Amino acid sequence: MSMRQLIIFTCLSAFLAACAAPAAPTPTLTPPVLLRIGVLPITDVVPFYVAEQQGYFLKQGLNIELVPAGSAAERDQMMLTGQIDGQLNDLVSTVLFNAQSPKIKIVRTARIAFKNAPEYWILTPKDSPIKTAQDLKGKEVAISQNSVIEYVTQRLLEAEGLSAADIKTTNVPAIPTRLQLLQQGQVAAATLPDPLASLAILQGARIVVDDSKYPQYSMSVISFRSDVVAQRAADVKRFLAAYDQAINDIRAKPEQFRNTLIDKGRVPDQLKDKYQFPPFPDPGIPSQAQWDDVVKWALERGLIKASVAYESSVDAGFVK
Repeated sequence: MSMRQLIIFTCLSAFLAACAAPAAPTPTLTPPVLLRIGVLPITDVVPFYVAEQQGYFLKQGLNIELVPAGSAAERDQMMLTGQIDGQLNDLVSTVLFNAQSPKIKIVRTARIAFKNAPEYWILTPKDSPIKTAQDLKGKEVAISQNSVIEYVTQRLLEAEGLSAADIKTTNVPAIPTRLQLLQQGQVAAATLPDPLASLAILQGARIVVDDSKYPQYSMSVISFRSDVVAQRAADVKRFLAAYDQAINDIRAKPEQFRNTLIDKGRVPDQLKDKYQFPPFPDPGIPSQAQWDDVVKWALERGLIKASVAYESSVDAGFVK
C-alpha cells in the first residue's frame, strides 16, 4: 500500500468511526434505600434476620442494617438520637417514649402469646412451696422495673386474684441475673421471657401463671420514628412485605432456619435440640383497649403525667 493510499484509508476509518452510533452509557444503579433497625437478642427478631438472609429486603429495594442493642435502654437511646429508624419494642416502651410527644409509631404486631405458646412466665424455684398466685401475696417477684415485664407481672397476678397492694417486686433488670437468682432460690419468683424461661422450666422451675391464659397483656411490636412513617411510608410497606415473606418461610420450613433461631434468638446450649420457633401472628396492630390499659397502668405508676393518645402512637395503615 502506497503512502497516499494509507492516508486515505486512515481518514476513511476515522470518518466511519465518527459516524458510528455512540455506545450506550453504562446504566447507573440506584442504591437501595437504607433503613437501620434496632434489634434485641430475643426470639422475636429472628424473622428480620431470615428476611435479610433470604435477600427479601434487597428484592424490595431496601438496604436494611440490623443494629444490635444489648438492652431496651440502649435501643431506646439509639432511637432517641436518630441512630436507628425502626425497632422491635413493646407497648410499655412506646407509651413511655411518646409521653412528651409522638416520636415513634407502631406499625405492626410482632409477637403475641398463643394458647400453647406463652411469651412471659411467672416462675418459682423448683423446690419452692409456692404453687399458686395467691401464695405470692406479699412475696417479692424479680422483674425489670418500669418495663413490659413489670406491667405483665402485675396484670397476670391481678387476673389471678391479687390486688396491687398484694404484689411485691424487686428490680433485677438483667434477664440472665433474674434466671440465676431463680435457680439459686434467692427470689420467691421471677418473670422471664423465652428462651430463658424454657431453660428454667427444663431445669425444674415451676409455672405459677403465664400469659397464654391472659394473652391480651403481652406483645412485641414493630415501630418506626414518626418522621419515617410520615415521609417514607412506601419504604415501611416494603420492609413489612419482606418481613411477611420471612414469616411465611418460617411457617413453611422452620427447620431450614433453625440455626438462625439458635444464633440470633440466643438459645442456650441446653435447649438447642428442643427449642422450637414460636408461632408468629398474622399482620395486626394492638387494639385500643390494649393500648389504653398500658396507659392506665403507666399513669397509676406515675411513669407518665398525662394520657398518650392511641391515634398518635399506632398507625393502622400498614395492615392489609
